[in-house]
Amino acid sequence: MFKIISDSACDLSNEYVEQHDVDIVPFYVSFNEKDYYKDGIEMKRDEFYNRIVNEGGFPKTSLPSVEDYIDHFTPYVKQGIPIICITISTVLSGSYNSASTAKDIIIEDYPDAKITVVNSLANTASQALFVNEVVRMNEDGIDYDIAVSKLDGLCNSATIFFTVGSLDYLKKGGRIGKLATMATGKLGIKPIIIMKGGELNIGGVGRNRSKLLKSIISQVNGFLNSDGNTPDDFEYNMGEGYDSEEANAFLSEAEATIGKKTNPELNVLIGPTSACHTGPHALGLAVIKKYEKL
Repeated sequence: MFKIISDSACDLSNEYVEQHDVDIVPFYVSFNEKDYYKDGIEMKRDEFYNRIVNEGGFPKTSLPSVEDYIDHFTPYVKQGIPIICITISTVLSGSYNSASTAKDIIIEDYPDAKITVVNSLANTASQALFVNEVVRMNEDGIDYDIAVSKLDGLCNSATIFFTVGSLDYLKKGGRIGKLATMATGKLGIKPIIIMKGGELNIGGVGRNRSKLLKSIISQVNGFLNSDGNTPDDFEYNMGEGYDSEEANAFLSEAEATIGKKTNPELNVLIGPTSACHTGPHALGLAVIKKYEKL
């Protein structure tokens, strides 16, 4: 058995992390770049979305500190419990660096400590799936070292397909770079963004959101049935932003097309850490290969 820790970018529900004994290290969110609040603790999701929808503006995030990770790691190290810590992709944040530095500091005092920090190359819904696969290994009694050996495969597998209501948030946060230029050459064009292996790429563009969402479903269905695989070889889920009615219809269509239902506890409500950069109307599907199939 080992302890699983992740940062709040995974967006797993409080019910999930309590049931599966996952520790969450929160990011920090600010609307004025002066007052920062812990994601999900001091700044709840509903309050965050109400503010960005009704007040506008571009909130900022700040990554967990080295001290934050030390505080979460130390109690388990003292008990001799191995740790696997899963962070958001380093393309999007330095959370991995904070966790790695915390590990190095702890190892100085506890040289026998077993701490693995993994850059998941994922975010929000895909990071949630990554955490869940590690949870499944732990609950299935997989040895720590064997679980660690599976992490690279999970990193290479985790993929998210999503679109946004506006590119302004991604551009403001510097998270989309050349993709923004490619996708906005014509007024009103929005992209499908695919994040895999830590890289952001465009999976299509268009003005009609309904057609973009249908294209996401089609692309995910193709992904799940490619290279001799079937949907049963994967876990998939939905990440939804502000519009729950749109998200419910999208999920129903996705499940009907793919022919496999999602696990409800893995469908995530995109939280402040990610929504600061995607805006309120992000919506998409994520996939990961089951650890047994790697």
